Amino acid sequence: MKAAKPPRRAVAAADRTRQPTEVRRRLIVEAAVPLIAERGYASVGVRDVAAAAGVSVGTVTYHFGSVQEILSEAMVLNIERYYAALKEAAEEAHGGAEALRLLIDALFTQDTDRHWRMWFDYWSAGDRDQDPDQAFAGGQAERYENWHSQIRSLVERGVADGEFVCADPAGFTVRFAALSDGLALQRLRQAPELSTEDARRHMYRLVETELGTGRQPGTSGR
Repeated sequence: MKAAKPPRRAVAAADRTRQPTEVRRRLIVEAAVPLIAERGYASVGVRDVAAAAGVSVGTVTYHFGSVQEILSEAMVLNIERYYAALKEAAEEAHGGAEALRLLIDALFTQDTDRHWRMWFDYWSAGDRDQDPDQAFAGGQAERYENWHSQIRSLVERGVADGEFVCADPAGFTVRFAALSDGLALQRLRQAPELSTEDARRHMYRLVETELGTGRQPGTSGR
């Protein structure tokens, strides 16, 4: 009588087919995004990511040196998705004022809390690690520079169109980014309580006061 064969181990779909390295990395990052958004970077381990992606721990460690590296790519993916539609809308806006309004409106919605949680977690991740990765830190700086560049380009567009008056677009950009970060953090903590409408109103006021628009960007003027 032949011995019964041991049952075959179920193999995840991602492991059954050889896939290019970039495709496999993308699958792992895709699976990590909701984990990091819901639990926070510090509470997500390699085993958690492997389970969510349906791959072995070895597969994750083969493609990524640390959870921090996964976080970095997850944040890049989140940023790409978050700003893709906004960038397209801003490019189609009739002027700098409308484009800046679209930016403010997109920063504060009921659906953007997840983005802000990931952003702050991403930004503080390097400070928590005893041996910060220089590439990780460089990536953080590059993404913040891109964010500043986007704001400044909208201001300069408005100035060129005669909608704004601003002798220091770079200085305004720093204050705009700082205020948006501060309001986002206050909104997440709700201490004190802050609604999306009030957060937008504070941003509109900054634009109105510093750029001399004569009206808040949130009003149609029609």
